Amino acid sequence: MNTPKKVNICEVGLRDGLQNEKSMLTTDQKVELIEGLIDAGFKVIEVGSFMHPVKVPQMADTDEVIKRIGNPEGVELRALIPNLRGVERAVKCGCKKVKLNVSASRMHNLKNLNRTPEESVAKFAEVCEAALAAGIAISGSISMPFASPWEGVTPVEDVDSIIEAYGKVGIHEVSLSDASGMATPAQVASLCAHVQEKFPENTWWLHFHNTRGLAMANIVAAMDVGMTQFDSSFGGLGGCPFVPNAAGNISTEDVLHMCEASGIETGIDLPKVMALTRKMQEMLGKEDLSSYVLKAGRNADLIAQMAE
Repeated sequence: MNTPKKVNICEVGLRDGLQNEKSMLTTDQKVELIEGLIDAGFKVIEVGSFMHPVKVPQMADTDEVIKRIGNPEGVELRALIPNLRGVERAVKCGCKKVKLNVSASRMHNLKNLNRTPEESVAKFAEVCEAALAAGIAISGSISMPFASPWEGVTPVEDVDSIIEAYGKVGIHEVSLSDASGMATPAQVASLCAHVQEKFPENTWWLHFHNTRGLAMANIVAAMDVGMTQFDSSFGGLGGCPFVPNAAGNISTEDVLHMCEASGIETGIDLPKVMALTRKMQEMLGKEDLSSYVLKAGRNADLIAQMAE
């Protein structure tokens, strides 16, 4: 197996995690968590979204959160946007990186937006122009590039066409997001190898939900074919309201522990993240989180304990 020497981890719990929680954190609590993540060593953090506050009330204070945090040196704070209004909000609050999203499931996209995925991306042209004119970096995400509940396995040609459409509007940083949690390691290895070969000008992120317990295996499969950038969510928070039985994202602590135990550098302090996740758990009043390492502890700590 090919193991990378170093990987980049983006913490998405502040957005993809908290937007699925009934309990809403205060702005002060969010700022405290983000500052803790930065202190732990994260260089990329998805802090929220500029979705309509009525539709996603948990993200209504994203503007204020970004104003409070500012732009820490060497740290990329990004937010999800749906449209041109999202860029306008990003400009006003000083956000320097935004992300768009479209579904590779044609049925999903048609049901929700009444247009094909390619048509959705084409409408992003004015959004991209506005962002770039304001000095805001922009990336794109593709939901369900591996499989969906509607079509089953997603045709590679459908994924390619969306990537090409993103390229036409100037987006060359793309996230492959297994929102349905249906991906398998073989699918992941195949698609990741394919897109790297066909679109060498692009950079890639992988985003796995752990719905069927395969997220870690999928990350390893992606690493094996050269992928080195991954999203994760502290405590495994998250989900997808549009997918039946969807579970949360892969736990940040578990990904960091796997890397630590495998000799893969992340630049992130795992004990600090574990402490921060427990603090987040208290803030939300959650009794249980889908993080194995929080329950069992690190290998290194167990070995040290047994040696005493």
